[in-house]
Amino acid sequence: MLKTDVVVIGAGAVGCAIARELSKYDIRVTVVDKNEDVGGDASKSNSAIIHTGYDATPDSLESQLVVAANPMYDEIVKDLDVPFKRIGAILPAFTQEQFDKLPEIKAKAFKNRVYDVEYKSGAELLEIEPNLNPEVKGGLYIPRESIIDPFILVQALAENANANGVEFLLNAKVTDIKTENSKIKSVVTTKGEIETTYVINSAGLYCDEIAEMVGKAEYKVVARKGQFYILDKKTNCQVNYIVLPIPTKITKGKLMCPTIHGNMLVGPTAEDQESKVDKSTSAEGLASIEKDVRNLIPNVNLRDTITQYSGLRPNRNPEGLHVDTYEDLQGYINLSGVRSTGLTLSVAMGKYVAQVMLNIGAKMVLKDNFIKTRKGIVKFSEQSREEQDKLIQENPLYGNVICRCETITEAEILQAIHRPLGAKSVDGVKRRVRAGMGRCQAGFCGPKVLEILARELGVAPTQINKHNDGSYMVTGKTRE
Repeated sequence: MLKTDVVVIGAGAVGCAIARELSKYDIRVTVVDKNEDVGGDASKSNSAIIHTGYDATPDSLESQLVVAANPMYDEIVKDLDVPFKRIGAILPAFTQEQFDKLPEIKAKAFKNRVYDVEYKSGAELLEIEPNLNPEVKGGLYIPRESIIDPFILVQALAENANANGVEFLLNAKVTDIKTENSKIKSVVTTKGEIETTYVINSAGLYCDEIAEMVGKAEYKVVARKGQFYILDKKTNCQVNYIVLPIPTKITKGKLMCPTIHGNMLVGPTAEDQESKVDKSTSAEGLASIEKDVRNLIPNVNLRDTITQYSGLRPNRNPEGLHVDTYEDLQGYINLSGVRSTGLTLSVAMGKYVAQVMLNIGAKMVLKDNFIKTRKGIVKFSEQSREEQDKLIQENPLYGNVICRCETITEAEILQAIHRPLGAKSVDGVKRRVRAGMGRCQAGFCGPKVLEILARELGVAPTQINKHNDGSYMVTGKTRE
């Protein structure tokens, strides 16, 4: 039986941020996840926005964590080498009803201590965002709303935690949690049993199922599907800011914004469903995005779509973000209701949960040798000609471009595979270096990435998955 002090269930943004924070202490930590890679479920299929918390419920735990987290990113992205931009957001009003809601939204932002939200006239908004619907009456400007690479953020948190001693057990579904004398005893997974003193349930979509194992499922998680379009980088109608609709009680609405890598992101929908695995897109859902977003940006060109995708957000019923501990079950910390702001608040949640651990009696002493920084993979396409020439001289594989759309080289793919917690699947490579994320969506580079993975992992191409076990890219030869 494996032994550790803390088991963190879930390797999404929140789980990995908690693991990194705990890695600052002299305590053994193991992260387990049912998936083949870090990144969880919701953490790798979201809108990639770092929120300010201007529209959170005032005085809620979510508001506290999001507002605290936003300024933390200035330092974290430098320490962990994560692509990040503070581009700002605008919230335009096109009808009188929407315009009349602006004072209420601004007042809510102030209640959340987000004081840099300010009014802009219709003319001012059109000057900074010319593709807006010209009927705009005015709106709000939220300067610290930001965009990030969510894949790299989670990988960076995980890699840095791992460098500081955290163990990761992937492809390991939790099947049971054993207790004894009202205390946590062990976690049972498909890869074996782990003896532990503490369990932190950060399983997102599945946190209610984990909580049920210890009799603490006093809530239910319903998957809320969000469908998105991703447009080509060269689409003729682009926006400079995150363009947000006036939010409703159910959803923040359908937006249009740039991604950190220059594509345009359009969506999402908000569709509650029973299935926690159905990530299909639908004609109806995509049509609703087009209808709503055209109210914001009339000339959006969805013919420039290079792909569509959907993500599932864990919608808690009753709603609300919770971090719960229990007098009748020592050592168990339950996170639930981490929804659309989960990516943002993850870094603050790490600190919050570490303090909860201390509050319930965990003996944690800060290390004096914590490794604070992590260096990412050098992006060949982002270097100057002189820098590219130098990279090729040092490593000729930088001269072998595998993904033409994104100019991703073999050297970058090899690093993605061989780094700590490296890629074991085609999607794992894609999330780390963007091979296959361009206009042709892996039509050219897909077979080459498959070949490199098989070669480097020492397995047959038929054993390479798209993502989780069993999602094989090829099943055999068509001819000998």
